[in-house]
Amino acid sequence: MASENYKTAPQPETTTSWEKEAARPPVAPPRSPPSSHVALVDVVLRFLLFALALVAVLVMVTSKQTEIVPIPFYPFQAPASAKFTHSPAFIYFVAALSVVGFYGIITSLVSLFALLRPRSCPKVVSHFVIFDVLFLGVVAAATGTAGGVAYIGLKGNSHVGWRKICNVYGDFCRHIGASVAVSLVASVVLALLVLLSIRSLSKRIPK
Repeated sequence: MASENYKTAPQPETTTSWEKEAARPPVAPPRSPPSSHVALVDVVLRFLLFALALVAVLVMVTSKQTEIVPIPFYPFQAPASAKFTHSPAFIYFVAALSVVGFYGIITSLVSLFALLRPRSCPKVVSHFVIFDVLFLGVVAAATGTAGGVAYIGLKGNSHVGWRKICNVYGDFCRHIGASVAVSLVASVVLALLVLLSIRSLSKRIPK
């Protein structure tokens, strides 16, 4: 009777190692740093921004031309010079592009450092996108201001009696036009940098 009432204890279930691994919840893979190609493009664009700003400033500050023009006492003539310092818009343009050029070379070095140390990229990119948007507005404002004054010099404005001067100061106007065109390219580069930074940050948002 004792043998009939005796019940053996259940044996513990044995699981293999691969079954234990299968039962574990999947572990999300660690987030990888941004692609080196994206970081390299960022470095190249920032150095290009510095080069474009430097060229725009140099072309603008060398825009000087002296011509013999009539004076109110006919038929006398006198030499008259055209310089970028004669227009507050051009002075603002030079100041703005100088700051942008300095920003471009500094961020080029920082971006190169981030390329060599990818773990620091998230903080760098988050700061870059703020300043990129800020300086994009600065370059756009400077380009629009200088371009508006240059257009008046090229075409004049008969409604308010502003005469065109590019028929007299041709070299001066060519310098101004080239500088404004280069700054326009610089604004496009800044827009690309903003898009690149936003794309890098969007990839880090958890889905």
